[in-house]
Amino acid sequence: MATQATLPSEKQSDYSTWSTSHLIARITELERQLHDRTTQFAALPANEVDQSVVLNPGNPPTETKATTSTETVPSLKPSKKRAHSPSDDFTQTRAPNRPPKEPRAIDPSKYNTRFIALKFAYLGQRYNGYEHANGNATPLPTIEEELWKALRRTHLILPTNVPDSQDIRYKGPRKQEPYAIDWEGCQYSKAGRTDRGVSAFGQVIGIRVRSARPVRPAKSDCSMESADDQMEDTWDDVRDELPYVSTLNRVLPEDIRVLAWCPNPPEGFDARFSCRERQYKYFFTNPAFTPTPGPFGFTRGSLQGPDANFREGWLDIDAMRKAAKCFEGVHDFRNFCKVDTSKQIENFERIIYRADIELVDPKLNTLRYTESQGFRFRESDEESDQKTDSVASPSPQVYTFTLHGSAFLWHQVRHMVSMLFLVGQGLESPTIVSDLLDISKNPCKPTYEMAYDAPLVLWDCIFPNEESGSREDALDWIYAGDPRLIRSQNGAKGNGKFGMGGIVDGLWSVWRQRKIDEVLAGELLDLAISQGDQTIRQDSASLEKITRTRKVFYGGDEPRVGGRYIPLMQMKKMETVEVQNAKYLAAKARRKPKE
Repeated sequence: MATQATLPSEKQSDYSTWSTSHLIARITELERQLHDRTTQFAALPANEVDQSVVLNPGNPPTETKATTSTETVPSLKPSKKRAHSPSDDFTQTRAPNRPPKEPRAIDPSKYNTRFIALKFAYLGQRYNGYEHANGNATPLPTIEEELWKALRRTHLILPTNVPDSQDIRYKGPRKQEPYAIDWEGCQYSKAGRTDRGVSAFGQVIGIRVRSARPVRPAKSDCSMESADDQMEDTWDDVRDELPYVSTLNRVLPEDIRVLAWCPNPPEGFDARFSCRERQYKYFFTNPAFTPTPGPFGFTRGSLQGPDANFREGWLDIDAMRKAAKCFEGVHDFRNFCKVDTSKQIENFERIIYRADIELVDPKLNTLRYTESQGFRFRESDEESDQKTDSVASPSPQVYTFTLHGSAFLWHQVRHMVSMLFLVGQGLESPTIVSDLLDISKNPCKPTYEMAYDAPLVLWDCIFPNEESGSREDALDWIYAGDPRLIRSQNGAKGNGKFGMGGIVDGLWSVWRQRKIDEVLAGELLDLAISQGDQTIRQDSASLEKITRTRKVFYGGDEPRVGGRYIPLMQMKKMETVEVQNAKYLAAKARRKPKE
């Protein structure tokens, strides 16, 4: 069981020294205390509440006493009334003095169920990874936890082994305490497990959920049998089914979106073992970090020859692309992963179908749908005249490391990306990839850093028809806005894709918020550079300091600063996989109680 890290002293005023995880935990705890205290005092009569406590929730009272103050406590207004929906028990705001509304009882025997596949996406920066471990108290929720809560709130799954004290309707700040989930009876499976901070645009699960198909009544005579058969003949598996996509998106956080569902996965479908290809993309900028202007902006890597000098911060994309191609094919990737000795893995061979460095052209990729037929924005003549494709932009460019493979080991992608960054900075030759893939020459992994997590995206999961020999996805995905869903919208506004409540409107809000953040940060950076004296003055002491330190980029917002770079083959080596596995088994045997 994971132990919770000890927070720094709460009396400490300099929060700049706190780590990110400690800051998140502290903010979460303060928000929870504020929410609980506000709820507690709002439920009391006005003449029993000490107004100073309500106005200063951060200073808890030493005791509760009645006051004769004539001031009244502001009350929370209930939300406006609207038409009732099945999820109202969990989403409507209630008056503060009214007891919580009990969830509507659901009798599983009165509903049919069906096995489907769900494809969904999420931005992972606000989550503690995808997989949830019961008993672990994490500072951030997991994707699996949020998905399970949404399925329960909408009554799409009806688990029985759930603690009575567990309240999925809780709307306050998340409490950092163990949260138990149970998929028993749901036939649940997942295609991939992403790390903390990693996003996914094509994550897939298999699950058994509630269906709108009526339960067939007991047959008592021929007339009932005839009506029942007629019902079966008119039922459509897609058109008459529950709107799974829009139903789940109404209760999920805005940065988790269900994209599609598959009504009839093939027999024996398992999201993990039926997946034959997983596609990843790792995004990075060039320059990787802000270059130092002037002559001191040139740095010398560990290489020799004409390619030894590099402008600080810039990556050699051609060298990275050459190194990436070495990954393609069947290789043993034990030097490009983190060994999980608890699983006693012995086979580290994986198939890489494609590995390449690609430019993300904002003119072709960012919100390209706005340039398509029916979405083109009106432009002034002046803006049209200024357009040209012949002038290369001096602005930083965005690239992706695109990777397609059969399956991946623990942290394999981030180790591969880290190696490409070392090559791009001139610290290693592109041949380093081939050297580490040669297990006969290099059976032990050097102790190098793996790449940062946030820019990594599980782009898609592929489920081909193996009998056809094709690698194309063969599942019949029903995406939001599919014409076959017209009758299943149950009179809801829009078609689940565009318009009020659609996926596009919600994701546009998420995009716009982050886009404005990007623009404001860029404007501030340009402003800071343009102000004051812009000449470069560096003395001999500054030059000596630069030559003694080195900035190394691993995909994060800031480079790692250290001493002189040590070539990879001169770094300390880890023990072989066989030795690590054997040590784990020996330690496990020693922990067993003696009989």
